[in-house]
Order: sequence, then structure tokens, then C-alpha cells
Amino acid sequence: MEFLNELLVSSLIVIGATFALIGSYGMLKLPDLMSRLHAPTKATTLGVGGALVASMVYFLALNGTVSIHELLISLFLFLTAPITAHFLAKAWLHTQQPNTLPRPARHDWSTFEKAPGSDEAG
Repeated sequence: MEFLNELLVSSLIVIGATFALIGSYGMLKLPDLMSRLHAPTKATTLGVGGALVASMVYFLALNGTVSIHELLISLFLFLTAPITAHFLAKAWLHTQQPNTLPRPARHDWSTFEKAPGSDEAG
């Protein structure tokens, strides 16, 4: 049984490290801020989550108890990463000039509702 626990923990660490590496690479190579936000909020969060789950499994196999610290860290991480990305995206949107934002034809940018003064139904 000890070998299976070690195999599970090492697999979780490798999977988490792979996600963290992909997220870090994406943060370096993606072209603009809006696409770069996906790398740390998605892949890197899963990478840290994999390491935390590996730690929980290790201490469960070693002591026979579930460590609440990793659960709290995971909860904090999975709650704050999307909120931080949302705030960064909103700050970026407010710093852009209105004419440089991608805008669907005949619709407002954020709601996709019919633009004021437009007679066409959308």
C-alpha cells in the first residue's frame, strides 16, 4: 500500500508541475493582457492545486488525518484567482480608449444589447 501512495503523490506532483509550467509559459508567450490572464488563473491555479492535493494525500497516508491547512489554501486560491483576474480585466478596460476596444457591430460592448439610436433588432 505504501508504494501506491507514493505513486499517487508523485503523479499529482508531476501533473501539478506540468500545469504550472504550461501556465507560466502561457503568461510569457501570449500576446496581450486579456489573453495572458487565462494562464495564471486557469493553468497555474490547477498546478498549485495539484501540489496541494498531493500534500493532502501524503499527510493522510503518513498520519491518517486530513490536513485542514491545504484545504484552506485551496479554497483561498480558487476564490481569489478569478476575482483578481476580473479586477485586472476591468482595470485594463477602463484604461483603453473607447475606439480601441473590440466591439460587435450594432451592440454595446459589455452587454451586447442594442446600441442607443439603432433601429435594427439584434
